[in-house]
Amino acid sequence: MTLLERTRAFFLAVPGIDGSLDLARRRAATGIGAVLLGLVAIAFAWAGDSAQKIFLQFVHVHPYAPLVLTPLVFGAVVLITQRWCPAARGSGIPQVMAAGQDLDLARTPMLSMRTAIAKLLLTVTMLLGGGSVGREGPTVQVSAAIMVALHRIFRVPVTSGVLIAGGAAGVAAAFNTPLAGVAFAIEELAAAFEQRVAVLVMAAVVVSGLVSLSIAGDYVYFGAMHQTLVIGSVVVVAPIAGIFGGVLGGMFSRTLLGFARSTHPWFLAVRSRPVTAAVLCGLIVAVVGILSGGSTWGTGYETTRAMIEGQEGVSAWFGPAKFLATAATAVSGAPGGIFAPSLSVGAGFGQLLSYVFPDDPMPAVVLLGMTGYFVGVTRAPLTAVIILMETTASRGMIVPLFLTAIIADAVSTLVCREKLYHGLSRGFTAKPVAPPSTS
Repeated sequence: MTLLERTRAFFLAVPGIDGSLDLARRRAATGIGAVLLGLVAIAFAWAGDSAQKIFLQFVHVHPYAPLVLTPLVFGAVVLITQRWCPAARGSGIPQVMAAGQDLDLARTPMLSMRTAIAKLLLTVTMLLGGGSVGREGPTVQVSAAIMVALHRIFRVPVTSGVLIAGGAAGVAAAFNTPLAGVAFAIEELAAAFEQRVAVLVMAAVVVSGLVSLSIAGDYVYFGAMHQTLVIGSVVVVAPIAGIFGGVLGGMFSRTLLGFARSTHPWFLAVRSRPVTAAVLCGLIVAVVGILSGGSTWGTGYETTRAMIEGQEGVSAWFGPAKFLATAATAVSGAPGGIFAPSLSVGAGFGQLLSYVFPDDPMPAVVLLGMTGYFVGVTRAPLTAVIILMETTASRGMIVPLFLTAIIADAVSTLVCREKLYHGLSRGFTAKPVAPPSTS
């Protein structure tokens, strides 16, 4: 008998301290699930980082190889996704949202371990091919799938709170940001955030966070940023960053929703040939990557961290180039998240904004650019502010971050009225997940 089977048997046979057998099972399922998803998030982060390094080393030796390799990887990944694991496509957050609204979907392949494993492998494969994807969205779907699997093992009903807790713990483990995990659950995953759900979310976040800390240590994701802005600069720079980011982020969201759901003949023609479209998207990513000196491949983490730390030498074209590479990767339909790439795009645009305000510290302006664009894309201002505050240890920027986020959220609404993840989730609730034509 395995350790997991013994643990399951114990909790199925022994009631909880308060005499509730069901409560003991729920606690066991949540606790073990949080430990497992914490371990998976760490392994996923290691695999993703390794994949990026392998790709960059290969390109260093063969600088024009991406013109062939990247389109082939995009096409192959989308072909595999469409034929064998269609529920693994895209970010992963819309799938969890859809299942939270319709719990019957939690019993479909959408949140199965088979789909979760495919999601991990295919996202890493995209990073091996230079795709501009992140691992945070996939981590949310995988974490929810782990929670669902553990609740089935312990014969505990799966509720919306279980999915919310799994997704929140996934965000917390991916970024090492426990507060952001809770905020993400409130803003994005939960339609009604009840007190008992809050306790479940916090418990899952704490356990997964402890697993991450024990293995990866206490680290600041983007590095500590100590610069701040004076009040005079805040009232000028923050609104501009909010407007700029809101417009660009709204445009990105509108583009993704158009490719995913529009009934315009052009969009229908693209969706009818997903593999061909993915190959073309891969070619765009390859060309942009070569022209940008390779800075747009992968998550963009290293370049973003360099800007946050105030390092010089990042090309002024990084922001627009990363925007194009991320958009091309996202509309391809391949598995992969947009959290980290969106933060990198925002950092690039923040760098452009810093040229307009040369007297203000560049890292602080870059941080506002990240906030404005990320909120423009996700329309989750509280999550954005907490993520950036935790990933840069920039508590002194809390007021400028909130001001930028509020403005960006309002402006993005004017550009794209529907929230991106909510809009994409409709594609999973409207009809069963089925592979379209792969021509």
